[in-house]
Amino acid sequence: MDVVYSSNENYVRHLAVSMYSLMDRNQAAEGIRVFILSSGITSESRERLFQIAEHFGREIVWIPMGDLREKFPYEVDTGGFDISAMGRLFVGTALPDEVERVLYLDCDTVVLDSLRQLWDTDLKGRLLGAVMEPTIYRQVKERIGLCEKDPYFNSGVLLIDVKKWRKEGAEKALLDFFGFLGGKTFACDQDTLNGAFRGKIRPLHPRYNFFSNYRYFHYRDLVEQSPSYSAVSSKMFQQARRHPAVIHFAGDERPWKAGNLCHYRQIYNHYLALTPWKGTPEEEGQRLYLLAYHAMDYLTWLCPPARRLISRKFGMQVVENRKGQMDRNRCIQEQEENGQG
Repeated sequence: MDVVYSSNENYVRHLAVSMYSLMDRNQAAEGIRVFILSSGITSESRERLFQIAEHFGREIVWIPMGDLREKFPYEVDTGGFDISAMGRLFVGTALPDEVERVLYLDCDTVVLDSLRQLWDTDLKGRLLGAVMEPTIYRQVKERIGLCEKDPYFNSGVLLIDVKKWRKEGAEKALLDFFGFLGGKTFACDQDTLNGAFRGKIRPLHPRYNFFSNYRYFHYRDLVEQSPSYSAVSSKMFQQARRHPAVIHFAGDERPWKAGNLCHYRQIYNHYLALTPWKGTPEEEGQRLYLLAYHAMDYLTWLCPPARRLISRKFGMQVVENRKGQMDRNRCIQEQEENGQG
């Protein structure tokens, strides 16, 4: 099983958590090879990651990506997401030629079960497989050329036919599409994949990318928000809720933030304590916001229309706040590099 992550130094401890859980919950797998697309991960962190792989007798292949912005023939605005998120767009050229199929995992995932069945999934001629995200804003779908009936997929877990990806020039198609949109979308890589590969993505079972906040959604409400989600049966959704194979900490309720009340935070903390990043303090500064966010989780369960109203009103504001924080972090990093800290 070939697995790929894309990360920078800021997210490397989350990568460690995800990778440890992957190897722990798939110990029966005959072979696991992990490719790490590195955007500035330090040598110290690299050695720590190799320690985890050595513990399980698994292989890591290190792939430095350099400055990802230089891979785009135009200016890129990631909307507050770190540019390393775009690394997945370059799997065709970054991975060795021998790799014909790969499972991409976001760093903010935790694996809870064997991924053998996922790995063996027949893509039926599609470029990749992904899990649907029915709560995406209608305006986002329209901007990338999707109709209301079209499914929209989350890019946190991708099963990719790399051989077909290369043969059909998928990388060029992605860069051309992102450039057509001016190098800026709501969810950068995710919107680009959905827009460029409309009709070429096979839906996967939601248990292989269960978003942590979907625990509070009703199935009927998800179908109401996106009729295409009816392709996922109520039984499948309940299976995913009760027995997720991959938890994806989507949204702002992240288990590494101080004051979070995420239902799945204990499993993240369990695996963090097993990595060389054990004892890393939680990130401060959002306790009141996270309390309000958790209250919205319960509002989602009690009154779905109210949740949708709040989400539409403040969704873009959150993105702008994220972008502002990223700009501040970049400024601080530049000052430190110049000896002005």
